[in-house]
Amino acid sequence: MTTTARRVGDQTAIPMCLMRGGTSRGPMFLASDLPDDPDVRDQVLLSVMGSPHPLQVDGIGGAHSLTSKAGIVEASELDGVDLDFTFVQLQPEATTVQTTQNCGNMLAAVVPFAVETGLIQPTADVTDVVVCTTNTGLISRIGIHTPEFSGQRYVQYAGHTEIAGVNGTAAPVNIRFLNTAGSIASALLPTGNVTDVVNADGTDYTVTLIDNGQPLVIIDANDLGVTGYETVPELTDNTDLKARVEALRLAAARVMGLGDVTDESYPKMTLVAAPRDRGAISTRSFIPHRVHESIGVLAAVTVATAVLLQGSVAAQVGTPGAGKQQTVGIEHPSGIFEALVDLDDDGAVVASGNTRTARLISRGEVYVPASIWDPSAPKKF
Repeated sequence: MTTTARRVGDQTAIPMCLMRGGTSRGPMFLASDLPDDPDVRDQVLLSVMGSPHPLQVDGIGGAHSLTSKAGIVEASELDGVDLDFTFVQLQPEATTVQTTQNCGNMLAAVVPFAVETGLIQPTADVTDVVVCTTNTGLISRIGIHTPEFSGQRYVQYAGHTEIAGVNGTAAPVNIRFLNTAGSIASALLPTGNVTDVVNADGTDYTVTLIDNGQPLVIIDANDLGVTGYETVPELTDNTDLKARVEALRLAAARVMGLGDVTDESYPKMTLVAAPRDRGAISTRSFIPHRVHESIGVLAAVTVATAVLLQGSVAAQVGTPGAGKQQTVGIEHPSGIFEALVDLDDDGAVVASGNTRTARLISRGEVYVPASIWDPSAPKKF
């Protein structure tokens, strides 16, 4: 497909939609409007966000990892799949451009974006779309509301669904994950154990190493000398804790078979404690070098899975419910995330999901220097 990006003077104008997905935000692009060369594409995205700079003042990034994200969407060629979604994680102060992990928050913006740009044509009040996250092969079925007005169907953004970490309410985006186990690691439990002992800087830690959509290292907060109920600023200011958490992350990643993750944003570090506010467990997340103001979607789903896994660190401090279909409340600094989990007759998790919201914030063109990418220049073969 021919790009609609165009050169304007000494800059290149690229069509995009700036969208909130869950508790994250970033520009969404059609794949055809970005360079085919991944290296050039990465440079374009760094310029779009204004990285590397702590304030991202020369781009549209929000000076935080949760607002330094982007999405790339195109029609899928996979059987039974409608859309391919590539999630891109950037950082304010770094030149890293990562496409190796999932993001369940930005995933919530994919189908609204596809409708807004004409990739998907709604024909009913609810539009269900199957999406493949190309980063890991995660398959999701996503439903949004698309009512009719004056003979045209549109994406409904207004509604009564509230999610922690976002002010106000909005229309629900219902997401069902179809194949989350072992998204980056080799399996749900990459070591085959419910708990492992990992040595980091001479200290042994008992952890649960798990990946049900997001690789996590789950540890009892008390084992790191904190309660697990601290505020985000308190954890951010605890430099000794952050050093211990990072040492454990690097050591645990090797045990998980993930190798050297010094420059990766996984596994996430999740400190857990007994629930205090009607949930099943309390969490504090490092993502991995900053403290999350809430918790990521797939991280919450993975924690919920661990709560229901007998003998895990999460199960030892959490309070799982009963039944084959459970709503597991994951407490975090901003509120409670409700993960939906289905179990089989043996108590194994067979499906998981959640409800998010999304909103179109702005649409138009974002500009990058033509010296980075000039779509009118002859292609090199």
